[in-house]
Amino acid sequence: MMGHQDETRAAYDGVVELYASMFADGLETRPFARSMVVTFAELVRGTGNLRAADVGCGPGHVTSMLHDLGLEAFGLDLSPAMVDHARRAHPALRFDEARMEALPVEDRSLGGVLSHYSMIHTPPEELPALLAEQVRVLAQGGLLLVSFYATDGPDPVRFDHKVTPAYSWPVDRFAELLAGAGLFTLARLVHDPASERGFLDAHLLARRQ
Repeated sequence: MMGHQDETRAAYDGVVELYASMFADGLETRPFARSMVVTFAELVRGTGNLRAADVGCGPGHVTSMLHDLGLEAFGLDLSPAMVDHARRAHPALRFDEARMEALPVEDRSLGGVLSHYSMIHTPPEELPALLAEQVRVLAQGGLLLVSFYATDGPDPVRFDHKVTPAYSWPVDRFAELLAGAGLFTLARLVHDPASERGFLDAHLLARRQ
């Protein structure tokens, strides 16, 4: 029986070209998300440590954006097909296959970690450990930007994502998990959805203490 990581990998392997075509414009049509990525990159540059991981990078469009914003960005993804596409689309950048709960990155070595809607498939009971892994690779003062779908209710909500099952989160609950992992939330942005999915879009920007 496949675990949720195996199911997620297989699901994204099967939609690479369609998924990549949907996001070919990067974040040009998503001004709120773009503004948070730009702010994240500026703050990471301010730490003096330009190394940044785009965790769950998919076809590599946001990794490329981080590079253009002056970071030494590289992408990591569970799906080997996504990694292959990203390498072909952005040959000057580094992309590797990796699981979010076991990053092939040294302790305290990064100035930033970006998780752009890549934690949404993680069951709620596994999210604290996954966040701890992102914190492990951040240098003191390093930044984490996590984007996800938000719900107004008190608890996470499982829903049928177009690729594979996912979860939306109450923003305050997610911020509490960040605090529990040793992160201080600097900013939050919650806005109407960019799609017809119905959930709000949320972005939390936090610093390792």
